[in-house]
Amino acid sequence: MINGKRVLAIVPARGGSKGIKNKNLLKINGKSLLEHVATVVGSIDEIDKCIVSTDSHHIVKDAVKHGLSAPFMRPKEISGDFIGDWEVIHHALLEVERIDGVNYDYIVMLQPTSPLRKPHEVREALRLLVDKNYTSVWTLSESDPKYHPLKQMKLDGTDMTHYSPSGKKIVARQQLDKLYHRNGVAYVFTRNCIVQSKNIWGNRPGGLRLVAPHISIDTLGDVRAIEALINGSN
Repeated sequence: MINGKRVLAIVPARGGSKGIKNKNLLKINGKSLLEHVATVVGSIDEIDKCIVSTDSHHIVKDAVKHGLSAPFMRPKEISGDFIGDWEVIHHALLEVERIDGVNYDYIVMLQPTSPLRKPHEVREALRLLVDKNYTSVWTLSESDPKYHPLKQMKLDGTDMTHYSPSGKKIVARQQLDKLYHRNGVAYVFTRNCIVQSKNIWGNRPGGLRLVAPHISIDTLGDVRAIEALINGSN
């Protein structure tokens, strides 16, 4: 609990993946991605319950093995490639509340594909949500300016144009505003954000900038980069 309010952590981990087969069953330095999540959750006293939302019996087995709860199977209709986070979180929240017979005030989404997360980072995101009365808080990392939208180009065959017409005015990176991208470490929401606003930002979203390096797994190259960071810090 935090300030007397219940906190539910939800780990979305469907079985399918186009980029890496069975991505959510990957092992990083000998530990499955779900084991990495379980280790972090075990160090956050504010989390009252943590459940895994999945359509895979193999993921259920791995989750339970590492002390995570998987009290239901995710329906097929919200398990496809083009299903958003809100649909998954909304379904999981209402299912857990139905099973437990209580309402949860705050929801923390912990994607297993960000295994470099630390407990204090999740805790800081939750505290920011509560202290600043945000409807949601996403953890962010500063984006490399070389990938800034105003420096991006489009190709039509071999014909090149700027992604944004404003890009023509950029001659030095000092002209670029700092931008940030989602790193997947934590997304935190109020219950009203999920149930009433029916999205994952609400009417007053906040962002927590993290300085430590974070990589969200999409490719095998990401896996190698994460393992290099872990081994380099040991």
